[in-house]
Amino acid sequence: MIFKNDNRPLLALAPMADMTDWAFGQICRQVSGDDFVIFREMVSSEAIVRTNKKTLKMCEFDTNEYPIIQQVFGAYPEVVVNAAKLIVKNYKPDGIDVNMGCPVPKIAGKADCGAALLKDQQRAYEIVKALKNANLGVTISIKTRLGWADNDDILKFAPLMEEAGADFISIHGRTKQEGYTGTADWEKIAQVKKLISIPVFANGDIKNNADIKRCLEITGADGIMIGRGALGNPWIFKGMNREDIPLDELKRVVIEHAKLHIKHYGEKAITTFRKHLAYYFKGMAGMKELRGELVRVKSIEELENIIKKIPG
Repeated sequence: MIFKNDNRPLLALAPMADMTDWAFGQICRQVSGDDFVIFREMVSSEAIVRTNKKTLKMCEFDTNEYPIIQQVFGAYPEVVVNAAKLIVKNYKPDGIDVNMGCPVPKIAGKADCGAALLKDQQRAYEIVKALKNANLGVTISIKTRLGWADNDDILKFAPLMEEAGADFISIHGRTKQEGYTGTADWEKIAQVKKLISIPVFANGDIKNNADIKRCLEITGADGIMIGRGALGNPWIFKGMNREDIPLDELKRVVIEHAKLHIKHYGEKAITTFRKHLAYYFKGMAGMKELRGELVRVKSIEELENIIKKIPG
């Protein structure tokens, strides 16, 4: 079990598509240590059982990444279970987490996965139950939202997941229809915490250390899951904010992250690293012109030269 016996709330890196990959996990571990859990970005259970090479590569872990949990998405219990068996056997994560909250149309609409499971609670129940019955020897959890359109849906859904055998549940404090608009409803997560006996991770609008403390006070959660608030700020897991980091250290970490990204994906992948650069330098003074250069960067050498020009 990833939860410790000292009753301290856990911190976790949320699974984010195209973001929470090997390279980002490595950089978070380097700057924040190992006292938090990494949830890897979701992978398709259908692609896993078809042994799709790109998808399988997404499940590869290094020993320094533990504790680590692999998130999967899928609509059919038998497929999700078979995928989980392959992942556990070949890559040995600490847990399998089922995505029941992704709001994007290709997942929640066309594929009947992600947040769509909030509308088909019996199917969600059967997926968790099947995973528990498979006796995989790892934790089984879900990440979800407050509901499809009604934030009271979670008050029925969370107990059902506990009944199915989930070891813990992570809740983003918005409905599917809200997407990422408005404000995360931490009070509703607090209601869930009082309603069920399994551990609860609170997720949504955690941008800094002050938010972590306030969210824990409001929700009473057993852990805090940080998604977008960790982008450009891998220091958040040791209680620091990007603004607290000396500029030289920020520059060093950005270059190291870029090198890890290229090591994992290849030389041409610097273009897909640009999304991280936007977060690392978001809101930083004196960056207007350089920001334009960063979003067009085409090599690690070019990136190093641009970063040298950052004032401060």
